[in-house]
Amino acid sequence: MCGKAFSRKSILKDHIRIHSNEKPFSCDVCSKGFCQKSDLTRHYRTHTNEKPYSCDLCDKKFSWKRDLTRHYSVHTDEKPYSCEVCNKKFSRKYGLSIHFRIHTNEKPYSCDVCNKAFSQKNFLDAHFRTHTKEKPYSCDVCSKEFSHKSSLNTHFRTHINKKPYSCDVCNKGFSQKGSLNTHFRIHLNEKPYSCDVCSKTFSQKSSLNTHFRLHLNEKPYSCDVCSKTFSQKGNLNTHYKTHTN
Repeated sequence: MCGKAFSRKSILKDHIRIHSNEKPFSCDVCSKGFCQKSDLTRHYRTHTNEKPYSCDLCDKKFSWKRDLTRHYSVHTDEKPYSCEVCNKKFSRKYGLSIHFRIHTNEKPYSCDVCNKAFSQKNFLDAHFRTHTKEKPYSCDVCSKEFSHKSSLNTHFRTHINKKPYSCDVCNKGFSQKGSLNTHFRIHLNEKPYSCDVCSKTFSQKSSLNTHFRLHLNEKPYSCDVCSKTFSQKGNLNTHYKTHTN
């Protein structure tokens, strides 16, 4: 059928089932069928969560030997798969396939609610939580909940005061890369956000939003002592000092 050769007749017999699509081995849990008993044994681990293959270097465990083999490349920094377009290298062929969609603009996963498309399924899953309002990731310190794990990781830095992103000009540290980028506009005197009413420009969108309340006469911050309201939180904090003096 395919010319593939085998050393044992029993192995050849198992192989022929691939061509005949014969699946005599079925899972007791989900009824999924398999050509070979070894495939059924490996599949069964998805139900038992059994992970017999462990890494000698970091003790991480895997259900399948092939996953352990792929994992080892993390330690060796081996990246045998490279992109033909930009030469970026990957340790796994799957990672290269996902990356290549950046160049082809392929987005095979679309949202059932708003039809927004994504290149990866995990991106779609994360996006879908914006519709369901699901927040499965919670902070161990303050119990604040997040839709995305990356948002939880970023938030957690506020508790440990970790600021891995520092400004090249003034060395000020930030917990988020986005905050560093926003801060850097101060040095560049870049002000991409402008007010539709008076055309005043700002380096941060939050500053524009705060400014816009002046035109709307919106004052969302109120004093707990005298109920006086303010458009900016900083003005409220300054006002509080009049009660403490």
